Amino acid sequence: MKTVAFYTLGCKLNFSETSTIARDFESKDFKRVEFSEAADIYVINTCSVTDNADKKFKSVVNRALKKNPDAFVIAVG
Repeated sequence: MKTVAFYTLGCKLNFSETSTIARDFESKDFKRVEFSEAADIYVINTCSVTDNADKKFKSVVNRALKKNPDAFVIAVG
């Protein structure tokens, strides 16, 4: 079973969007794991409107790739 992990940055709307995206993955038989775990896919939902999210985005991507260098990283938002 393929695994997917999610990380949300930025505005409150992004948290709702992340939940919707997660349900879509789960309906396609992906197992949701914590972002701190190794996953096949990492989805980072960010908001470029907030400076804090922009600054943190790169470190979040690096954390994901440290867990699984072969992972597919998706940035949305």
